[in-house]
Amino acid sequence: MDQSMGRSLNETLAHVSAQLGCSPYSSEVASYLDDHDELRHLRQHFLVPKIGDLPQSDLSVVDGNMECIYLVGNSLGLQPKSARVYLEEELDKWAKLGVHGHMEGSRPWVRAEENLEELTARVVGAKSEEVALMNGLTVNLHLLMLSFYQPTAVRHKILLEDKAFPSDHYAVESQIRLRGFDPEQSMLLISPRKGEESLRTEDILEVIEKEGDSIAVVMFSGVQYYTGQLFDMAAITQAGHRKGCYVGFDCAHAAGNVDLQLHDWGVDFACWCSYKYLNSGCGAIAGAFIHEKHNGSIKPALLGWWGHDLKTRFNMDNVMDLQPGVKGFRLSNQPIMLVCLLQASLEVFNLTSMKALRRKSVLLTGYMEFLIQHYFSKDSSEPLKASIHIITPSDPEQRGCQLSLSFSIPVKEVHKELEKRGVACDVREPNVVRIAPVPLYNTFSDVHRFIQTLRAALINQ
Repeated sequence: MDQSMGRSLNETLAHVSAQLGCSPYSSEVASYLDDHDELRHLRQHFLVPKIGDLPQSDLSVVDGNMECIYLVGNSLGLQPKSARVYLEEELDKWAKLGVHGHMEGSRPWVRAEENLEELTARVVGAKSEEVALMNGLTVNLHLLMLSFYQPTAVRHKILLEDKAFPSDHYAVESQIRLRGFDPEQSMLLISPRKGEESLRTEDILEVIEKEGDSIAVVMFSGVQYYTGQLFDMAAITQAGHRKGCYVGFDCAHAAGNVDLQLHDWGVDFACWCSYKYLNSGCGAIAGAFIHEKHNGSIKPALLGWWGHDLKTRFNMDNVMDLQPGVKGFRLSNQPIMLVCLLQASLEVFNLTSMKALRRKSVLLTGYMEFLIQHYFSKDSSEPLKASIHIITPSDPEQRGCQLSLSFSIPVKEVHKELEKRGVACDVREPNVVRIAPVPLYNTFSDVHRFIQTLRAALINQ
């Protein structure tokens, strides 16, 4: 793309529109960017729902045969086309081989998830031996916290962002109670400055420096689910380590979205789900990371036989031969059907790189922001016109692909009108519509269609 030649977003759009002889807000610009997108072929690996199949579509105002405008990969990614093929392969193997499926086929059930650990490691910037696929996100967070959160009378606090995702908040709260401490005293919550929506990195680092001697664990999200803010994970990790804290991240909204380097940043632990940007379906198998530096020191608090080394697992002598690092945290064999779904998605990721996806994402989300600011900025000369305030940081280095939109009119009515017109996005209380143009399968034309659809939806407000 032209931006790869060193141009800024605005320069790229101005250059393209001048070359085409059209306005930078024209659909011709979107088509040009799609035609020159080196990753455009990846979309063909996914199934995009038709507008007519979506339950809220109003076919009197939109063509039901068109593909919907799917901008909700931050909540549930699209289905890879190979997912059904892989599921049917395992159902067929079960039918034909029965119990022998544990040891036979391209993904023997006894070690099926291990085939995907290298692919997963590439996505999150880790070594394959630092990654395990197991359970769900919150289960993994609890397992990790049981080992990393070792509070003392002096160092007992857990630092996390105020308004963290509820499950993270509940997990931290319950871990503190489990150890006999009071969340009112041991949960250290940090909020944005008055009048601001996002946390400043310097404020996070200042709290760590000031309170660090009493903090046992710094536990942040990689990308904040509500605002879409991408935290400076490297800086937070370094600051925590300087004060003797363990540092962990919930990467649910970061894995598959931004270019993570968990190993190089020295992150102690992390966990993530795989149904959002990793496109593995609702309730998909989750992932966990523990840095290799902890292999000899951090042990699982809870044991299960899948943490036992495979070479001796079936000796059945009830003497634990614990695998090192995060592999020892596995409790049970993984659901093969969920492994199939994750494999289908990770193979698409393996056709490119996170760096390439990130380059496209910066341009794609920047294009969305550019159009929103043009059409929907607050205008004092038109006080009755519906306007949008983007609460996600404008700096591409401080966000992933998601933009969180705050409207000057009731947000649920806006969402309803968008759904009627074939847009898949979501609302988060109290007043935000989240849109996420995912570089793996979304196009610049998707973005342009969304903006024109939003304009039509707001006419009715």
